[in-house]
Amino acid sequence: MAKGEHRRPRMPMAEQHMPDRISNFNEVALGYSLEQGREEAARCLRCKKAPCVGGCPVGIDIPRFIGEIAKGDLGSAIATLKAANSLPAVCGRVCPQEDQCEKVCALAKKGDPVAIGRLERLAADWEAEKGELHLPEKLPPSGHRVAVIGSGPAGLTCAGDLALAGHEVTVFEALHAPGGVLTYGIPEFRLPKRIVYREVDYITRLGVEFVYDQVIGRTLTLQQLFSEGYEAAFIGIGAGLPSFMGIPGENLNGVYSANEYLTRSNLMKAYLFPEYDTPIKRGRRVAVVGGGNVALDSARTALRLGAEEVFLVYRRSREEMPARAEEVQHAVEEGVRFKFLTLPVEINGEGGRVSGMTCLRMELGEPDESGRRRPVKVEGSEFEIECDLVVMAIGTRANPLLPSTLPGLELNRWGYILVDEESGETSMPGVFAGGDIVTGSATVIEAMGAGKRAARGIHRRLTGEELPSARL
Repeated sequence: MAKGEHRRPRMPMAEQHMPDRISNFNEVALGYSLEQGREEAARCLRCKKAPCVGGCPVGIDIPRFIGEIAKGDLGSAIATLKAANSLPAVCGRVCPQEDQCEKVCALAKKGDPVAIGRLERLAADWEAEKGELHLPEKLPPSGHRVAVIGSGPAGLTCAGDLALAGHEVTVFEALHAPGGVLTYGIPEFRLPKRIVYREVDYITRLGVEFVYDQVIGRTLTLQQLFSEGYEAAFIGIGAGLPSFMGIPGENLNGVYSANEYLTRSNLMKAYLFPEYDTPIKRGRRVAVVGGGNVALDSARTALRLGAEEVFLVYRRSREEMPARAEEVQHAVEEGVRFKFLTLPVEINGEGGRVSGMTCLRMELGEPDESGRRRPVKVEGSEFEIECDLVVMAIGTRANPLLPSTLPGLELNRWGYILVDEESGETSMPGVFAGGDIVTGSATVIEAMGAGKRAARGIHRRLTGEELPSARL
């Protein structure tokens, strides 16, 4: 490395220009060129203790893959990535690296951390462009069969790791397409469907079978799967039950949960209008309630579906928002109007349809259990936001359908599955779980980490041995 090279600011990444991008659903972030990637990779200090690896929930050898990019050897870089991560193109786009690996980068102490996520995306996209898929070496067939329920990030990761270990794996997905929240929950402009399906194709090539339109607990039971010869099961069904505020007017026409709104746009392809004429209300003035990535996804989707004005209504201030800084910046650039320190108390209607939303102003008090300052109502501060569409993006809950069919399955008071933290095994022997159905809403990479832990636990239960590391 040239002297002082690591002190350079991080390499910026090209993006779709404004205002063009709010009239289409194409990806906003455009990625690095090989030259840009090599220049960014050259900033890495190659720390001996590598705190970035400890900040990665799936344990990628980050200094190694970045060093390979710096040398221009992207083939070795993607092999290093796939030794720990089955979904590098996804993680490079949507994982909150700023709160994980990049947060603990040594360069972050005095400047910009290395753009680890952008470099991961570069390697994954390079592989796709080359058309030469790297498949890690698999162990010989074990003779054991495992059922994975749900094809979201936790299920895909668990399935891929088990397939590499030689097990016969079948993924049962309730919907007609794979990917779980990656497909139905994240808009095309942040994570194109072709990227998700490309990663699923990789899992398929490892030998994993996918079965769609199977709602386990309804069309098939877990008990039936075991009677058909499956020896272990992983539950990775996410937490997709919508949450509402419980305020007057939430049953008016024009009120969506973010789950339904994004599913109609993404999975049901409203974003491809007029090719797909999916039933979805295209509001003129849209209010989105919430402060996370899902709220921002909903607000930015509403703009692209033709809204004239979009308001993001959040009861705390900008500093307390859990959304990624990059997504907030994109939303600001695109014209989303932020109503901070604002609490909806009633949705108003005319003729059964949304006409506005009554809100209270808030102020910040003492920190609560989350460490963020608690919002406190300012009495007598009511005001109204005129809108004809409201999207509630205030989180999701555990869906009780599958757990209700398993009387031996222990849950916590919120309906999430209790597991052994090390192995992911539930109270039912041979049944494992991970991802949002265990933790509540979390990140893609955290769900993947849970899938990897469960794969190790399943392999140990089936063979009595530890799961070996993937070979490059």
